[in-house]
Amino acid sequence: MYYLPRYYPCQFCMTRQFGNESSYIRVLHAAPLTGGIDVYENGNNIARNLRYRGFTPYIKLPPKRYNINAYPTGTSTNPLSSRTVDISPGGIYTLAAIGTPPNVELYPIPDVRPQMQSGMANIRFVNLSPDTPPVDIMLPDGRVLFSNTGYRGITNYIPAAPGRYTLQAKVTGTNRIILTVPNIVLRQDKNYTFYLVGLSRGEPGLQLLIPLDGSTYLW
Repeated sequence: MYYLPRYYPCQFCMTRQFGNESSYIRVLHAAPLTGGIDVYENGNNIARNLRYRGFTPYIKLPPKRYNINAYPTGTSTNPLSSRTVDISPGGIYTLAAIGTPPNVELYPIPDVRPQMQSGMANIRFVNLSPDTPPVDIMLPDGRVLFSNTGYRGITNYIPAAPGRYTLQAKVTGTNRIILTVPNIVLRQDKNYTFYLVGLSRGEPGLQLLIPLDGSTYLW
């Protein structure tokens, strides 16, 4: 299944003004079997009742070290996960809640700004499915775009021509297709990350989330 989350152009971001070296962070709830979550940075709420597959808008933060805690919605004790995250000057990050209870963790994913070829898009792949073995992401004609990407794996960006695509996820080293995603539209001069979420041996099943990266519109 293909799921296109809502994205938030910069003018709609939740922002805090801290000068020219501010960085950005958003939260992705990619932890199946987990209810809504509240997320706090250094005691400040940055996500409230974020549901599975949901993204927050990017928020602007000064670069420094943060203590990030994720709690079940409506609580502020016994966090599902705690993590210290170093935010670099000018950095853009997606902080993903991943795993399944009781092993939920917060996983920072840098939204780097790749070089853009004229008339092309940039794509990369992140495997956030906790029970899925390494996979290849490929086209129906057999061309492999990303290979042998295991859980928590983040690929480099590759250029892709704008257009409409069907993608398949295949277990690496086999012919087993575990997900087919049709009608993916890529537009030129945009950066995309394909996030594989869900479970390959249970519910909720596998899905591909395809938001725009902040590097497309925040710089």
